[in-house]
Order: sequence, then structure tokens, then C-alpha cells
Amino acid sequence: MSVMTVKNLTMTYKVPVRPAGLKASLQSLFKRQYRYVKAVEHISFTIGEGEVVGFLGPNGAGKTTTLKMLSGILHSSDGEAKVLGHIPWLREISYLKQIAFIRGSRPMSVPGELTVKDALLFQKKLYDVTDFDYRRNAAELVDMLDLESLLPRQVRALSLGEKMRSGLACSLLYRPKVLFLDEPTLGLDVTAVNAIRKFLKLYSSHTRATILLTSHYMADVEALCGRIILINKGELHYDGRLSALYDAMTPYKHLHISFTDTNGFLWEDIGDVIHSEDHSITLRIPKERITAVTNRILSSFSVHDLLVVEPPLEDVMEQIFSEGSIHK
Repeated sequence: MSVMTVKNLTMTYKVPVRPAGLKASLQSLFKRQYRYVKAVEHISFTIGEGEVVGFLGPNGAGKTTTLKMLSGILHSSDGEAKVLGHIPWLREISYLKQIAFIRGSRPMSVPGELTVKDALLFQKKLYDVTDFDYRRNAAELVDMLDLESLLPRQVRALSLGEKMRSGLACSLLYRPKVLFLDEPTLGLDVTAVNAIRKFLKLYSSHTRATILLTSHYMADVEALCGRIILINKGELHYDGRLSALYDAMTPYKHLHISFTDTNGFLWEDIGDVIHSEDHSITLRIPKERITAVTNRILSSFSVHDLLVVEPPLEDVMEQIFSEGSIHK
């Protein structure tokens, strides 16, 4: 079932031009000149119930602008969008009670003097959550996000990771059907990042919530998203499975080998050396040669470990945006 349908969505900003020179600057006070910047240009996609989709692109690509339009914060300049059957920028109460927009840069928007428990109670009132649903949902979220020790603490005293976990609990207390997540692991340490990823994966499978996620951390995308949408300079470049993107853009794989002694084996004869240490090496091998190369290595010397992996998603993304197209 389609939860989100976007058709030719466009956002154009009117930006004042600031001329150089004192005279021109004074004249601009009385007669302003403007230029128009297209932050998002005619993008279209459909997302179904329960999908977790990565919405990716470089800085300034239009990701956050798109999320703001779909959550009703911004009105589009052109095009159409429907989420859960609603036009987002009409900001109907019945729509806002079914979505959550969570930003890693500001995971909690309540006064810092409130405790985490106060913040949950505030959210209960704001979204008309029944006593029964509050007890059930709060208990579940506190357990899943390990918040018990944070409940009596003031929001301003929390670390960024603790604020993110607490903010997720507040935003999900009313069980929204659609989550817009803008850099949910921004600035978090490794432990906090892993906790957030684990929670989002569990929450998605448990509730069938639809998630549209932006992140500059490709590990977030690989851990959570089977499908990705790539946007650059406001235009959509790719919409499909992550595995299909690898197939289209990477004619090679990485081969990690651990060993004790190679008996003088010449690695350069079988592939490009990416990284080498005393007892391990990483090679770049064309996909069609992986089986032959692996068999040759295993028959030549004793191997402790051998692992075939896709190249880092960061490398694939950099290649796409530098070339400006996807290989067919």
C-alpha cells in the first residue's frame, strides 16, 4: 500500500541580491533585486507502508527541504505530494498526529528545565494520547531505548546521545505512521549510534512504520535501508535497491585476506592493492574474476580468513555525484 506519493515536487526560494559598492547597496534598499534558487526540482517517488528508505545526497542537495515539505513545515512551489492521503502543507491536525519529524541537530524541542518524564507527559497532552496508550507506549519505549535512569533528569543535562534517545521516545509516544529522520546519528559516539540503529530497525519491524531517512553516515543507510533515493542539486538521480546501485556502479569487489606467510606470492598479478599490512591485505578485483582469484589464493598458501565485500558506499556515492549519472 502506498503511504507517500510525490509528483514533480519543486521548491524555489526567492533570494535577495546584494550588490557590491555603497551606491548600489543604498539603491537596493529602495529597489530590491532578487534571484531564484531551485532547492528541489521536479522530483517524483512513491513509498509504501513499512519501507525504510535512505534519502541521500551531498550538502545542499535538497534533502532537508524535501523533508520539510513532506512534513508540512514548508509549502511547495509546485508539484504534488500526498502522505497518508493528506496534502502535507495544509497541516491538518489529523495528519500531524500521524507523522514525526526528528532532527539529529535538535532532537528535543521542549524547555531544558523539564525532565525526560515531564517531556513525555507534555507530549501525551499535546497529542491527546489516552492514559492506556501512554502507559503501554511509554513503558515500551523506555525499555527499548534504555531510558529508565534518564526519566528524572532535566533535558538540559543530557548528552547529545541521551537527548536523541529521549527525543525518539517523545516523538514516537503517539505511534506515528510515518517518520522523517534528518541525520538521526549526527554527532553521536559509536555506542549511541549503534543503539539508535538497533532501535530504529526494531521499531520499524514492530510497528510497520514508514521511515524516510537522511544521513551522511553511509553505515546508517547500509544497516537500515534496502532502498535509497539519491538527490543532487535538487534533482533525483536514482531510486531503487541498494544492491542494484552496487551492480550498476561497481564492476569490482574488495577482497580482504588474512594470512601468516604467502611464500612470496605476487599480489599485483591478481588485482589492485588497496591496503596492505604485515599479515593482511585488501585487493580490488573485477567481479567476474572473484571465483578464480579466490581459488588461486586458497591453493597457493594457508589463509586465516578471506572476505569478499562491496566497496564502501561512500566511494560509490562520490563516483555518482562526480560523474553526474548512474551507469546502465
